[in-house]
Amino acid sequence: MANCHVCFRHCEINEGEFGFCGARTVRDGKVVAYNYGKLSSLALDPIEKKPLNNFFPGSYILSVGSFGCNLRCPFCQNNEISWSEDSRKYAKDAEIITPKELVEIALETRAKGNIGIAFTYNEPLVGYEFVLDTAKLAKEYDLKTVMVTAGTAELSVLDELAPYIDAMNIDLKGFTDDYYKRVIGGNRKQTMTFIEEAAKNCHVELTTLIIPGENDSEEEIRELSKWVRDLENITGKKIPLHISRFFPRFKMTDRDATDVQKVYRLAELARENLEFVYTGNC
Repeated sequence: MANCHVCFRHCEINEGEFGFCGARTVRDGKVVAYNYGKLSSLALDPIEKKPLNNFFPGSYILSVGSFGCNLRCPFCQNNEISWSEDSRKYAKDAEIITPKELVEIALETRAKGNIGIAFTYNEPLVGYEFVLDTAKLAKEYDLKTVMVTAGTAELSVLDELAPYIDAMNIDLKGFTDDYYKRVIGGNRKQTMTFIEEAAKNCHVELTTLIIPGENDSEEEIRELSKWVRDLENITGKKIPLHISRFFPRFKMTDRDATDVQKVYRLAELARENLEFVYTGNC
């Protein structure tokens, strides 16, 4: 048995078995990324789709995903590759690619406006070793590197990645411990600490999905945006906030989509503290 130190769960994993995320296993007594180089998704996306609105706007980025996640968001739009039963099929069927091969694809798509590689779709941090190896190589060719993440990882992981990552969109899914624990099975403190350190090292934008009856109070968005403002003051960098509309999906179909006017109202409140606030899915 070995202990995984990637996130707050610190899973104790037996030889040949898997941690909570479904992407990390034990081989010869050592925890390794079972999803290393196993791609479930590959697409050339507009950078704004990540979403990153203040990072090379108008460009494209080669977006890649694997499988596995250490959260359990019941509204996950990528549940097939993250935490549903279907995600396990990717462990056997996913295309295997090396960091060198992925960088070569990124270089080939430069003519189409590609600026680099984004690790996205599933949670990239549960397989951070592949992100690290690929990002190191990408920097040799002046490719930009991006992570789209929930920020649920120990700072030791971020410390390894930080020198090679140019930008992140990090989900700040709510601003109460209750929401993080009860709804998504996460750790708000770890996410906020991750955001604080990431913002010191690279361009960071945040996304908050507004779910009716859960994280949609005006008080919460005020507190959240104040915290981001304070972080901007500490880092001396602007941190855009994306406030997105929820649609019923996956295991959360018991409520309607977020009212559009509600999203606009919360964005208006956030702008009292922040210069860059965007709305999504409206």
